[in-house]
Amino acid sequence: MLKKSLTEDAQEVFRAIALIELGARMQVLESELTLSRDRMIRLYREVKGVSPPKGMLPFSADWYMTWLANIHASLFYNTYTFLKNEAGCSHLDALTKGYRLYLEHCNHSGAEAVLDLTRAWTLVRFFDAGMLQMTPCCRCTGKFVAHKHDLQNNVVCGACQPPSRAGKTKKAAAAKQATREAALEVVMSKKEVPEHAEQTVLGNVAALQPQRAGLVAQAA
Repeated sequence: MLKKSLTEDAQEVFRAIALIELGARMQVLESELTLSRDRMIRLYREVKGVSPPKGMLPFSADWYMTWLANIHASLFYNTYTFLKNEAGCSHLDALTKGYRLYLEHCNHSGAEAVLDLTRAWTLVRFFDAGMLQMTPCCRCTGKFVAHKHDLQNNVVCGACQPPSRAGKTKKAAAAKQATREAALEVVMSKKEVPEHAEQTVLGNVAALQPQRAGLVAQAA
């Protein structure tokens, strides 16, 4: 077996570090890189400070068909294909750069990132395996993720036609309730300040009453 040069080995290490920082699992590292498993585990511990997690990777393409996941998956994969086909990036560079751009977009828009790097990597694998396709929306003309061999005529994407309960999740309801409680606490605190100040003033006046009576008696 041919030995890699020092520069190639260093580039592999930098790629591994970039993937680990973005949240890649060991299965992703083993599939994309040529480093030994022991070195990748050591790198993971140095970068993350903990041992790599265990468990199975996502295996169902149906997850990407739900409303919110489909929007995020479509956003990432359109970015990935642009970087790979138009910018001339390699698969791994398009994956890491596309995912960074996806995170920046979510951060800029104030939205929570639904895709982690493992989900994004699995999405690309599903496309490579011919399980998914990009279908154009008949309204916005944008392309969104869909099952292979699904209908492609007069299809509307989830962004143009969201479901009736879109965004009404338990997490959103909890956040709304927390915001309401925080606002109520602010209002109550504003009401309590004058009452507390008034009680303090009345207490000081009551304490001065005996002193005032004594001074009046002495003057008489």
